[in-house]
Amino acid sequence: MDEINAQIEEAAQLIRRSNKVLVFTGAGVSTESGIPDFRGPDGIWTKFDPEDFTIQKFLEDKRARRLHWSLLADGELSMFKAEPNRAHLAITDLERSGKLCGVVTQNVDGLHQKAGTSDEMVFQLHGDLSHAKCLKCHSRYPMQTVAGWMESGIEEPVCEKCNGMLKPDAVLFGEQLPIGVLSEAERRSRECDLCVVLGSTLSVYPAALIPRFARESGAKLVIVNLGPTELDHLADIRIEGSAGEIMPKIIAGVRKKPR
Repeated sequence: MDEINAQIEEAAQLIRRSNKVLVFTGAGVSTESGIPDFRGPDGIWTKFDPEDFTIQKFLEDKRARRLHWSLLADGELSMFKAEPNRAHLAITDLERSGKLCGVVTQNVDGLHQKAGTSDEMVFQLHGDLSHAKCLKCHSRYPMQTVAGWMESGIEEPVCEKCNGMLKPDAVLFGEQLPIGVLSEAERRSRECDLCVVLGSTLSVYPAALIPRFARESGAKLVIVNLGPTELDHLADIRIEGSAGEIMPKIIAGVRKKPR
């Protein structure tokens, strides 16, 4: 424990000395809010066929669409019911300090924004399952609103404005990552002076390139995760632990006066 406390203090000192801190978050942050992992041993893909979650299947198969909406409204993908945890709140505190230059996340739950982090600071590389988007007029609806429609007996919701097909505003298999979001995330990674990775094994690409870009551009790298990651060998500080336990302690250390 003494070693971890020393690492926490060292990470806090890095943040105090930094001007542009980029935070990269993965599934480990979401699971602490009770959201199931997709790829883990008991993850979503052990219970459902990933083939039902391709963009082609969604567009062409009514059964697949109804499966999506049922899972999103009141099933294992109903992420709008989840609440931010201590890691999300600590990141919001970091933004208040004026040092945060962005949050790049693999997660699709919208919990960074729900915790109070500014929407313009959050770059969701895989989209956002907390909202639905009209494929025709591009209107967006909170998933809680869509769930309310379905509770009234609607099996396949449509856009209230143009009657167009709605789609979960996340990246399905077969879709490209949002180019604008990916480009801005890369830009900020190359401009930051510190990158803090929380709850990711850094094994899913191209998302995992973001911390690598930061390191290659001269930024310090702090990794907090339960279990090894693919960039541990590049980390300046590697802390074994959960994001919800470690990140608030790091931020508390940032508030202390330097020794």
